[in-house]
Amino acid sequence: MASTGANPPQRASLEKDPAEVAAMFDGVARRYDITNTVLSFGQDRGWRKKTRKALDLRPGDIVLDLAAGTAVSTVELASSGAHCVAADFSLGMLKAGAHRDVPKVAADALSLPFADDSFDAATISFGLRNVNDVPTALAELRRVLKPGGRLVVCEFSTPTFKPFRTVYMEYLMKALPAVATKVSSSPDAYVYLAESIRAWPDQFALGDLIRDAGFDQVRWQNMTGGIAAIHSARA
Repeated sequence: MASTGANPPQRASLEKDPAEVAAMFDGVARRYDITNTVLSFGQDRGWRKKTRKALDLRPGDIVLDLAAGTAVSTVELASSGAHCVAADFSLGMLKAGAHRDVPKVAADALSLPFADDSFDAATISFGLRNVNDVPTALAELRRVLKPGGRLVVCEFSTPTFKPFRTVYMEYLMKALPAVATKVSSSPDAYVYLAESIRAWPDQFALGDLIRDAGFDQVRWQNMTGGIAAIHSARA
């Protein structure tokens, strides 16, 4: 779902209207990858590698990378030898990653354009937080996974050490938008990013949502002190 207006909104609200979210990501697509690297102090590269390892991919596996953005995460997954498909509902993001040699599909997480039991594994990295109906998105991921298929959700989470959590929340609301002003093509979008992280469920609550969607063997590992977490499960 892409923006068609001459001046797309630069920031979505926490209502997460799909058109607003897609337009916002269209607006940040050009400098999205470099901005993420700067704002995460380079941690994003390591998080992508850990996501690939958590999926335990094998050559010949068919893998869905949902909310893939510019497909930088899909390229990391494909280094395993698996056949990986990048899917995103921001056409601007997919266009920004056009130079990356992986299949790309425009797709809405709430109504995936894939048949039941299509994938051996699926992942969504830093995208589940941006949908306005998380249970439906998780149900769709379970639908397109084969029985026993592997799910990995990599998402911002809640730091586990309370003093660090306080500092981190201050960074989110004050420093992050200021840094984004220097490197992003749309700094206002990163105010939404900070707000959406603060409003997101912690590790335990997200685990419950994944179980409620019908997944088994739900577990997670914290990264960078809980700034992000990787949840793994089986369909």
